[in-house]
Amino acid sequence: MNINGPILLVEDNELNRDMLTRRLVRAGLEVIAAGDGQQALQLMAEHSPAIVLMDMNLPVMDGWTACRQARQDEQIQHIPIIALTAHAMESDRLNALEAGCDEFATKPIDFPELLAKIERLVNA
Repeated sequence: MNINGPILLVEDNELNRDMLTRRLVRAGLEVIAAGDGQQALQLMAEHSPAIVLMDMNLPVMDGWTACRQARQDEQIQHIPIIALTAHAMESDRLNALEAGCDEFATKPIDFPELLAKIERLVNA
């Protein structure tokens, strides 16, 4: 997969973060990670990642708030965001899109499907 720049993975669960990071790196991607929404916004501004994978249930600042703030910041509002959540209801997907996410993936993550979503958004 050819992506210009790193992927920002925002996940507070260390096991999930490590597992997903390893799989993304094996797929040939560079990964930077954050454990909360506030740190995610800082890393988005510093690194301008190609895409953000944002867990929605985070400490300090949740993913919903981080996405809304990212969409209001001219420096980072263009960065695509995929919501990662254990909530699989249609209303959860709509809430994520309303918060500013470009796409939605439910946990447990279907990795081939996630890679397809990443590729589609980055190459749009």
